[in-house]
Amino acid sequence: MIMESSKSSTLGIILCKIFEDELVHLIKNGPSPDEVVVIENDDSAGFINKLKEEGIVYAAIDASDVSDYLEKNSGNGFVLVVNILELALHAYPDDLKETVYSTIENMAGYCNGIFLLYGLCGNVLVNVEEDFESCDYPVKILRDNDGVIVDDCIGATLGGRKEYLRTLKNCRGSGTFFLTPMWAANWRELARSAGMCQDPYDDATSKFVFEQVGYNTVGKINTGLNYEKDFDKKVEEFASIFEFKIVEMNGSPELFEECYKEMLELLNMET
Repeated sequence: MIMESSKSSTLGIILCKIFEDELVHLIKNGPSPDEVVVIENDDSAGFINKLKEEGIVYAAIDASDVSDYLEKNSGNGFVLVVNILELALHAYPDDLKETVYSTIENMAGYCNGIFLLYGLCGNVLVNVEEDFESCDYPVKILRDNDGVIVDDCIGATLGGRKEYLRTLKNCRGSGTFFLTPMWAANWRELARSAGMCQDPYDDATSKFVFEQVGYNTVGKINTGLNYEKDFDKKVEEFASIFEFKIVEMNGSPELFEECYKEMLELLNMET
């Protein structure tokens, strides 16, 4: 049944900033939305710049104005509403869960489905689909081909739990810190969020922590996406600071593509 409102053709996507490249890829390579609405916040600038660079038309709207905007533009077909959450939430699991859940509830007022570009993130999102199962809108999170929720952003990029475990097994004997393009661009902020250091530019403290944990290698995961610039340079800089060797690895956006396709099929939004 098609509802006579903008909600009937609107998919909300809530994502960790680390997945902005994958979302640009999904929007650009389809199934493509008729309109992209980006909720403007402190973490949306990088994503918006990438949309501009790729020639993707979008509307940047304040969170409080999205519902009214959609009502006024209710005939625009399949609409994506994108809400990017901050990386720092990973430092506080309870806050991450609370923020994701409240964001779902807020966006459900104008979306008929919510797609989460998140993994388990320390297991805090393990029950998110079940917790919203009784609602009249589906909530879906990233899962691999075996139907397992991906562990984290690295596992998603590698293709799921089996590939993640296989990669970790191959790294035995070599403490490996993984970098995707977005990780390489944001590792200082992520190091601070992880509690490695209070000052993201305190490389001496970060180096001490890495040494204590036993890291000596950086796994450079080539995702097949080139929206984030200077990946090679950033990985080389990281490896130089911490005296790590670089090991090339291959990732892929395939898991994201499949999950996105399944979500659209569930909502009868294939285009």
